[in-house]
Amino acid sequence: MALAAFASIFMGNALEGGLLLAMFNLAHIAEEYFTSKSMFDVRELKENHPEFALLLETSGEESVQYSNLSYTKVPVHDLEVGSHILVRAGEAVPVDGEVYQGSSTVTIEHLTGETKPLERTVGDAIPGGARNLEGMMVVKVTKSWEDSTLNRIVQLTEEGQLIKPKLQRWLDEFGEYYSRVVVALSLAVALLGPLLFKWSFFGNSVCRGSIYRGLGLMVAASPCALAVAPLAYATAISSLASKGILLKGGHVLDALSACQSIAFDKTGTLTTGKLTCKAIEPIHGHLGVTNGRSDPCCTPNCESEALAVAAAMEKGTTHPIGRAVLDHSVGKELPAVAVESFECLPGRGVAATLSGVKARNNENELSEASIGSVDYISSLYRSNGESEQIKQAVRSSAYGPEFVQAALSVDKKVTLFHFEDEPRSGVCEVISTLREKAKLRIMMLTGDHESSAQRVAKAVCIDEVHFSLKPEDKLNKVKAVSREGGGGLIMVGDGINDAPALAAATVGMVLAQRASATAVAVADVLLLQDNICGVPFCIAKARQTTSLVKQSVALALTCIVFAALPSVLGFLPLWLTVLLHEGGTLLVCLNSIRALNAPTWSLADDIQKLFDGLRNYFSSKFKSSSSNYVTKTVPL
Repeated sequence: MALAAFASIFMGNALEGGLLLAMFNLAHIAEEYFTSKSMFDVRELKENHPEFALLLETSGEESVQYSNLSYTKVPVHDLEVGSHILVRAGEAVPVDGEVYQGSSTVTIEHLTGETKPLERTVGDAIPGGARNLEGMMVVKVTKSWEDSTLNRIVQLTEEGQLIKPKLQRWLDEFGEYYSRVVVALSLAVALLGPLLFKWSFFGNSVCRGSIYRGLGLMVAASPCALAVAPLAYATAISSLASKGILLKGGHVLDALSACQSIAFDKTGTLTTGKLTCKAIEPIHGHLGVTNGRSDPCCTPNCESEALAVAAAMEKGTTHPIGRAVLDHSVGKELPAVAVESFECLPGRGVAATLSGVKARNNENELSEASIGSVDYISSLYRSNGESEQIKQAVRSSAYGPEFVQAALSVDKKVTLFHFEDEPRSGVCEVISTLREKAKLRIMMLTGDHESSAQRVAKAVCIDEVHFSLKPEDKLNKVKAVSREGGGGLIMVGDGINDAPALAAATVGMVLAQRASATAVAVADVLLLQDNICGVPFCIAKARQTTSLVKQSVALALTCIVFAALPSVLGFLPLWLTVLLHEGGTLLVCLNSIRALNAPTWSLADDIQKLFDGLRNYFSSKFKSSSSNYVTKTVPL
């Protein structure tokens, strides 16, 4: 543009050169405006987030007396996990935590798009950045500032907008070579035009000169429109972030739009993950086991000892079964059990050495205990006959096969725990949308036994179920489906058991509020809302974005051709060439920010949405004009 302006002045068209630069600058001001409108402004989150927290001086588990509060104002970066902070009405919660004392109503609309205020009371989790609408709360810090929800939103959104998708990287590389070719062609038109087409160099009143035509080509073919074509990626990332869906880069959108299959973990993903312990059943190795009943062979009885051991082993766990065991043990008089050594086996269970439980052979020996899946516990018994006896006892359980089951082995005594888990509300609608609108192959991958898996699958309308899977089985299944179906597979999960499958999937999605740190680290998409309703929205947005990018590239190339060809042929003045070029760039920007709109699944949906919008518009106008007519009518 600078070369074209100087050349215009050199050829005596100073007014045209000035007009050219003015139009160029105005167009780029407009482009910057549209670009900024398309970006999720994380600065607002940073500015509204408190820099300091009110750290309470508490000790142990004592309650806080609001009438005699003692606190210190400290930077949020200095807060430690386990400390207690005071959050007053109108203030924002500085870091992730749980309500330790008090209750209130909070809003997280600016974090996840959830417009409904949430009631929070003792024991409820509360994300950093949530705004306290009323009341006063004492919050126990569960995550440091670096790991808190608000910091992750800011960090991942900024990183996601910087990580370029494949098409954008290709356009950046192509732009360098393209610009050189355009300059070379412009010089060729300016120098060879007089020789080949008998044009004059500087032109006259009848015919524009070759230099003028070459400048027109250089202006018209400038790659500005191509450079902003990938703007839709950043726009979509911003749009998803405002809904509480975080992507680790624009390349995830391309991968999502290409996937043809989706797999869901069961517990905590399709279900609430809030298991309830319904029964504790001694099934093997207990004295006098007959028809599910046993004479006391434990202290004080088999069920109480099993619950005490399981609660001691699961203390501090984040697994749904472990949490259910701990919840079931609250308020019960149980024998004291201490864990001497501990080993976690992901996808299988937990093994520990215990004190406080009498070993069968020697009271002075420590007891060996394991808790986990039925397959894991039965595999610990060397004898095939004994292993099969345990499995047969599970199959013939008095409580049936419908519950989620976990087995506990202590000193060759096996006890079966039965848990109930309910499907999440709205899951059927999500599955139906993915099947009918997205046309995806849908499956469930779970480590639970067949009866429990089929019960949940039937409730959430999933036909393809793969059960009794260890983490390596899930991994192999994900790899196999990705190879078979083509296009890739989306894996949705939340636990450490899902981490290998999430990493191997084309796109890994996790429910970030309850996901393990390992699952969050390997996932490509984080759903901050505690449900899977964001899954179809995310997939639809990805397909919308890739379609918009293709449209923008086609639009940019079309504008370049329609501006460049008439310029070389001498039909357009330089200022009009600039207008067409910058107009094309603005059209690409406008097309890209359409990614801020709610996505649709097809062109037919787009057309229907357009007609609905027009109908609503004219209907409101008609009602407004009718009401004005009535008010102006004077009764006789």
